[in-house]
Amino acid sequence: MLLHEVPRAAAEAAPSTTALVAGDRRWDAAAFADLVDALGSGLARHTTPGDRVAVVADNRPEFAALLYAAPRAGVILAMGNTRHTTGELVDVLADAAPSLVVGTAEHLGRLLERAEDLPTVRSWWSLDDPPPAARHVDELCEGPVVDPAPGRADDPVWLIHTSGTTGRPKGVLLTHRSVLAAVANGAEARPMGDDDVYLFPFPLFHVAAYNLVHAHRNRCTVVLAPRFDAADALATIERERVTQVSLAPTMVAMLLDHPDRDSTDLSSLTRISYGASAMPPDLLRRTLLELPHVGLAQGYGMTELSGNAVFLGPEEHRRAVTDEPRLLAAAGHPGPLARIRIADDAGQELPVDTPGEILVSGPQVCAGYWNRPEETAAVLHDDPDGTRWLRTGDLGTLDSTGTLRIVDRLKDLVITGGENVASREVEDVLVGHDRVRAVAVVGTPDERWGEAVCAVVVWADGTDPAEAEADLRSWSEGRLAGFKRPRRVVTVEALPTNATGKVDKRAVRALVASLERPDGPTVRP
Repeated sequence: MLLHEVPRAAAEAAPSTTALVAGDRRWDAAAFADLVDALGSGLARHTTPGDRVAVVADNRPEFAALLYAAPRAGVILAMGNTRHTTGELVDVLADAAPSLVVGTAEHLGRLLERAEDLPTVRSWWSLDDPPPAARHVDELCEGPVVDPAPGRADDPVWLIHTSGTTGRPKGVLLTHRSVLAAVANGAEARPMGDDDVYLFPFPLFHVAAYNLVHAHRNRCTVVLAPRFDAADALATIERERVTQVSLAPTMVAMLLDHPDRDSTDLSSLTRISYGASAMPPDLLRRTLLELPHVGLAQGYGMTELSGNAVFLGPEEHRRAVTDEPRLLAAAGHPGPLARIRIADDAGQELPVDTPGEILVSGPQVCAGYWNRPEETAAVLHDDPDGTRWLRTGDLGTLDSTGTLRIVDRLKDLVITGGENVASREVEDVLVGHDRVRAVAVVGTPDERWGEAVCAVVVWADGTDPAEAEADLRSWSEGRLAGFKRPRRVVTVEALPTNATGKVDKRAVRALVASLERPDGPTVRP
């Protein structure tokens, strides 16, 4: 099966089953498959196979349909992160070089102001009232249905840009095979049936969108939230009788803390699947205590894996808070289609309980990075027998039972509210401020967001740190997306370095952790 065949297969099996709910709008499986066919046919009439089609929109039903419609037309769907500043968004789209852009008027409007920086775009299509130079997407759907493009399992279907150690986002190429393998790998750990109602509150421009394919593959109803809001999520669970939901740990905490929680009927909910970051043990215990009828399932993965590859199921979560506390720090076990290896710098397998880089093999591994052969070669390598392994950039251990534990990140990323932030990217922006002599960016624990972006700054001589900090925050507003801006700024006389003179990030993190007043605006050690 190819990715775009999923909606039509569901429609043929159960045409009247509700496939998608978005606010007060509903599509049964047959109507949703028709929407996919109409959008796919429109794309085929305006593109050539292999083109990139960019989507820049928050969660909308048409976006969900485009996940399938683009591969149906034989083109690659490039996801634009709507939380990015205009400059960041233009950089990502310029890298993807799309021939066509679909989006909401708000985001198309800001892109059209920079149209000269996107010379490959031939047409702009709006999901709502179109701005000048754009047309309404309904026109794209007008015309006869075109047969699907002949596709192969290894053809790329989605292009998702993700932060990396270089600081500049890299486009990860996912294929029919990799996305559907991620779906199949998760099916055993997080099964869905045709009587399940699945609430999806993550942005569709993240790799988490593979969860929609998982649900549609199993003929479930998907309830698409425009964005995560705790009050709306609680009301939706009660109204739609939601049985499964995916959340980041910070979202779980917001649900539990919301004043409407106790008055909301959550009896339909059977499972909360979480990922993006580890769940703090206290929050895990609290969730199991306050929602005893709900099973927890954790997934460990990344964009380069098309989704999750390692899973910790509900029973293991219950054991973790009773008689097996070691599981509190566990990521879980690889799914049936994934293999895990803990390796040294040379890629050689390490003994049990020995920390090393986590390598993953299986059909869900991405095809590589868009137009970045050297960086692709750095993370994908083949064994002599042809087995391909992905170097995750995460440090972990495997115990004698095959349980994976994440020890640290080798990649210099901050994970805040489910978003990956490359420290280098933030550093490159902040160092452009005329009062910043040197800066190192690290993640610090945050109860709400998991981690917060922290800038450790050496100021130029004669600088008043408090005044400069306020200016730095306002200065970064037009240059960095909100989730990338420092929530905390620490003043130091010098950054710790290693023997080669390179900034030692582990020492920086240890320094920040040792400081008093963790919520203070500026700390001078």
